[in-house]
Amino acid sequence: MRAFSLFFEELKAMVTNRKVFIPVIAVLFIPVLYSGMFLWAFWDPYAHLDELPVAVVNNDKGAVFNGEKLEIGDELVKNLRKNKQFSWHFVDEEEGEEGLKNQKYYMVIKIPENFSKNATTLQDEHPKKMEFIYMPNESFNFLSAQIGSTAVEKIKEEVSDTLTATYAETMFENIKEVAKGLNDASDGAGKLHGGIVAAKDGSTEIYKNLKVLAEKSIAFKDGLQTAASGSERLNYGLDTLNNGFAQLKEGQAQLLEGAKKAETGSKQLAGGLQQSLAGTEEMNEKLPQLTNGAERLKDGASNLSVSLEQWRQGVEQTKAGAVQVSAGLEKMVAQLDAMISQTVDPQEKAMLETLKNNMKQLAEGSKKVSGGMEQLSAGAAALKNGANQLASGATQLYNGQLALSNGMKQLIAGQEQLAAGAHTLAVGQAKLVQGLTTFGEKMNEAKSGVEQLASGSSQLSSGLNELASGSNQLQDGVNKLASGSGELSAGMGKLDEGSRELATKLKDGAKEVGNVKANKDVYDMFAKPVEVENKKINEVPNYGTGFAPYFLSLGLFVGALLLSIVFPLREPAGVPNSGISWFISKFGVLMIIGVIQALLANAVLLIGLDIEVKSVANFILFSVITSLTFIALIQFLVTTLGDPGRFIAIIILILQLTTSAGTFPLELIPKVLQHFNAWLPMTYSVFGFKAVISSGDFAFMWKNAFTLIGFIAVLSAGTILYFTIKHKRQFHTMVHDEAEIPKAL
Repeated sequence: MRAFSLFFEELKAMVTNRKVFIPVIAVLFIPVLYSGMFLWAFWDPYAHLDELPVAVVNNDKGAVFNGEKLEIGDELVKNLRKNKQFSWHFVDEEEGEEGLKNQKYYMVIKIPENFSKNATTLQDEHPKKMEFIYMPNESFNFLSAQIGSTAVEKIKEEVSDTLTATYAETMFENIKEVAKGLNDASDGAGKLHGGIVAAKDGSTEIYKNLKVLAEKSIAFKDGLQTAASGSERLNYGLDTLNNGFAQLKEGQAQLLEGAKKAETGSKQLAGGLQQSLAGTEEMNEKLPQLTNGAERLKDGASNLSVSLEQWRQGVEQTKAGAVQVSAGLEKMVAQLDAMISQTVDPQEKAMLETLKNNMKQLAEGSKKVSGGMEQLSAGAAALKNGANQLASGATQLYNGQLALSNGMKQLIAGQEQLAAGAHTLAVGQAKLVQGLTTFGEKMNEAKSGVEQLASGSSQLSSGLNELASGSNQLQDGVNKLASGSGELSAGMGKLDEGSRELATKLKDGAKEVGNVKANKDVYDMFAKPVEVENKKINEVPNYGTGFAPYFLSLGLFVGALLLSIVFPLREPAGVPNSGISWFISKFGVLMIIGVIQALLANAVLLIGLDIEVKSVANFILFSVITSLTFIALIQFLVTTLGDPGRFIAIIILILQLTTSAGTFPLELIPKVLQHFNAWLPMTYSVFGFKAVISSGDFAFMWKNAFTLIGFIAVLSAGTILYFTIKHKRQFHTMVHDEAEIPKAL
């Protein structure tokens, strides 16, 4: 009972001491933070891959395959748009690389320009593989790069399946073409057989006709001699014809030269007529103004004649008045003489003299006016005659202008006809020159042909002579040919049998090839001949479930380690009466805390994260065993060694993280570390949790549970041994004295 009373004292000391109790309460949640927080954060990261930004750069320019446009890059982009595996960002190359450097994208998938083009090189002598570039930023996040590489492999597999299906379709189409070709070849072989039969019959006819040919070869020889004689005459005629062509050629050259000169003159004439026509038309445009001027001149001359007549009459009247004035002045002078002779007063007399002199001058002037009027009258008469003549001339000029206008219109019409004729003449001259040039060229060709004909005639004559001499050889050859035609007829019989067999075999082959099945299922079979059926044993639904054994074990171990810091593992709350009571008091408190840690962690996993386990009871029980195992280990190390024991516990933790096979398989870690696997408790806790969570192999779970219980037993025994030795050294005398006091009383 003393052992249990010490346990309650230990428990009471912990609860009443805030400096111990509060940290212990905090430590209770360490496994929750490790297992719950880590597993919650990474419970199913693959379910959120659609939020992982990945850039896609499509530089594919497409290609033509069997007359059809092949754009694999665009098809791949369409499929990726439908596939929500990642958060796809379809960008250009510059933006993709910049985003990768700035950690905007975790990876970039580049489709090069020749992606589709390389797909069409399968039947080339050196086919080129299709390559697309996968650029992960592993420094940004290594796991994302690994996830991306898996996705790229799937994309690669999809592209390969599509291409293989396309090639299979093309191949089967070609097989169909082969079947059609074999069928056509069979028909051709049948026709060949018919032709051979006809050839066989023809060979017989050849044999008969060769005999006739041998008989006619003599007549052929005589005809050749006659032809040779005629060819000599032909040569003579061709020489004469050739001389005539030379003379004709010389005359054609002279005619061509004259035609060229005439063409030049006709062009100049046409040009001059055009200029003349332009001038005449301009003159015709001015004629109305000239006619109007002539008409005004005629009217002005008539008016002038009338005015001059009136002016002459006024002059005559003025002349008569001047004569009368002169006579009156002379009378006044005579009167003044009488008055002067009668006047005595000198002044009056002088004045009268002056008046007389003035009258004389006026009289003289009046006479002169009369004389001037005489001349003016004569001049006016002359002017009137001139004006009459001018009016008559102006009338004639006006009539002439009218006649000129009519004549000008006729002149323009004539010049237009003349210009058109000149143009026609120029065109005709050009055609004549062209025709003469063509005639000269053809003349040269004809002359060359005559020369060739003459040369050929000579060769013909020579050949006929040779042919005549070879007719004897022909006769011998015809005889031999007649003999060989018999052998040909026999060979044609064998060929007849072979062609019949060929036609039959080709038809059978076309039938076999034509029976080849070609549809979408066949193309898919070629593209993907092997299907992988994934039959999972003990399926793990998500990433968190798979790592729960590892993180739960880690959380419980760290919880036990931190508990050793906040709770005193050596100093008892009272005086223990033995090493066992000392151990029970400490381990009892640690056991309660360890169980609570395990239950809290289980509650978070089962309720908070809704983890699926094969047995809830076994899961909770195994969690408690694991927690107590780690507490027993930490208690032993820290109790026996103090702070160095904690350091050793941390080293054990590091070794367990790497060797427990909680993440990577044991075989994948260095062999030096693999030896620690069997000696560390976390190995068995991870195995047991995997069994109770995923596989349901409870026998395997209990096997690992008993191993952990063995760890508890051994470690607890070690701690009890330490407390026993420590008790004997520290509390033996005190306990003995307390036991002797009752006896003395």
